[in-house]
Amino acid sequence: MTTQTRRDTSVRPNVTRDTWNVLNRELKPLLRDPFSLIFSLLQPLIFLGLFAPLLIGQSGTPAAETLQWFVPGVLVMIVLFGTGITGSNLQYEMMTGSHERTLVAPLARSSLLVGRALKEIAPIVVQALIIVLIAWPFGFVINAPGLVVGVALLAVFGVGLGSLSYSLALATKNREWLFWGVQQTLIFPLLILSGMLLPLDAAPGWMRAVSTVNPVNWVVQAERALFAGDFGDVTVLWGWVAALALAAVGLAVGIRSMRRTG
Repeated sequence: MTTQTRRDTSVRPNVTRDTWNVLNRELKPLLRDPFSLIFSLLQPLIFLGLFAPLLIGQSGTPAAETLQWFVPGVLVMIVLFGTGITGSNLQYEMMTGSHERTLVAPLARSSLLVGRALKEIAPIVVQALIIVLIAWPFGFVINAPGLVVGVALLAVFGVGLGSLSYSLALATKNREWLFWGVQQTLIFPLLILSGMLLPLDAAPGWMRAVSTVNPVNWVVQAERALFAGDFGDVTVLWGWVAALALAAVGLAVGIRSMRRTG
C-alpha cells in the first residue's frame, strides 16, 4: 500500500503530457467505431442532396457555381452541429460518475479540457474531406491549397466551439434539459444569420447588421474565399480573426470551468 501511494504521488501533472493522454483517450472510441463519423454526416448530406438542387433551381446559376458557394457553408455546418453537441458527452460522464474519477487522477485540470477540445479536429478533417469528395463529381472544384487552409480554419473554429460546449456542460451539470435548451436556442440563430444556407443580401437591414457580429458568418465567408483560391480576400483575414478569437475565449472559459469542478 505504501509503495502504491508513493508511486501515485510521484506522478506530477504535466500539461503537454496530460493533454496528449486525454486526447488519446478521447480518440479511442472514434477509432473503435469509425462509422459514427459517417452517421454524423447524415444531416449535412441531406442538405447537400436536397437543399442544393432547390438552391440551384432558384438561383438559375450553373450547378458547379452554386456548389462552389454552398459546399463551404455545409462544411461550417458540420462543425457547428458536430462540436456544438460534444458537451453532452461530458455531461453524460458527469452523470455516470466517470468524470469525477478523472478529476482525482494526477492530471493537470486544463489538460482535461484542452485534450477534449483538440479531439474535435479529427472528425472535422475526416468529415470535411468526405463532403468535398462527394461534391467533386458534381462540379465542385477542389483548390488544394484552399482546401488545406480551409480545413485548418475549420479545425480552429471547432476547437473554440467544442470548448464552449464543454463549458456549457460543466455549467449545467446534471440538468440535461438546460444544456440542450441553451444549445438549441443559440445554434439556429447562429446558423441562419451566417448566410450558410441562403445569401443575406436580400435580408432585412437588422439581420445583415447582426450577421456582421456573428463569427460564424465570417468563417463561412472565409471558407468560400479559400475554396475559390482567393487568399487575398479580406474575409479570409476576418474569418481567421473570428476563429482564433472564439478558440481563445472558448479555451479560457473552458479551462477556468474545469479547474473549478471538483
